[in-house]
Amino acid sequence: MLKQIPRQIFCLTLIFVLVKISFAEDPTALKTLEKSETTKNGVADTSSYLDSIKQELQKKWSKNRTINFVFHGHSVPAGYFKTPEVRSFQAYPLLVHQAAKEIYPFAVVNAINTSIGGEQSESGAARFQRDVLTHQPDVIFIDYALNDRSIGLERAKKAWESMIKKAIEQKIKIILLTPTPDWSANILDENASLSKHASQIRELAAKYNVGLVDSYAAFQEKVKSGENVRDYLSQINHPNEKGHKIVTELIMQFLKNNNSK
Repeated sequence: MLKQIPRQIFCLTLIFVLVKISFAEDPTALKTLEKSETTKNGVADTSSYLDSIKQELQKKWSKNRTINFVFHGHSVPAGYFKTPEVRSFQAYPLLVHQAAKEIYPFAVVNAINTSIGGEQSESGAARFQRDVLTHQPDVIFIDYALNDRSIGLERAKKAWESMIKKAIEQKIKIILLTPTPDWSANILDENASLSKHASQIRELAAKYNVGLVDSYAAFQEKVKSGENVRDYLSQINHPNEKGHKIVTELIMQFLKNNNSK
């Protein structure tokens, strides 16, 4: 009987070690066991997902710290309007920066843009550690779907998941963006390539319980109400300032100060 006790202890210890190792290999598995922000259909709730960031944004000197927003993607977040013209101050990363500062006047905020025109998510994932995580971001925004049509759904999913997992491992908030329009594609056709990429991004946001900015759905509603998608574009697949403001408004749903009257 006495010889059996150490064996039982050994078995329990071994099980504990194996479970611990499995979580170490896939930190996202542990996240699913933890109580996270309120979610709807698995997607992070816009009003609560960035609560910890909003608390930091409200702090005054000398208790505040610099908050880093990193925008990672292709030509749209990079600020390309009618190529080769770049209008950074009319594109959504800096529009979000400005809008956030209006709500949080005491905050020190950086809007860091790591986007590259013409890039798809595989290239973005390959430089994610070097170009994105090195900035110690508080929130990462990912926008690659327009160009991911060139690599297909499967390869795009692998690249997006790589970036999502790396952010989660470092406890960084991450918000995924569905694409802005391309006037050569029927935005109301659910079988169109762009629509399928939008659906996949929604599924990834739900799977990993992260933020979602559904730009594609917002522009679909504009078209359904009788508007012309071209009114929001500066060229075939680059939004104009009016289009960027739509994306900005959606992002700002995450940053609204819930305590303001």
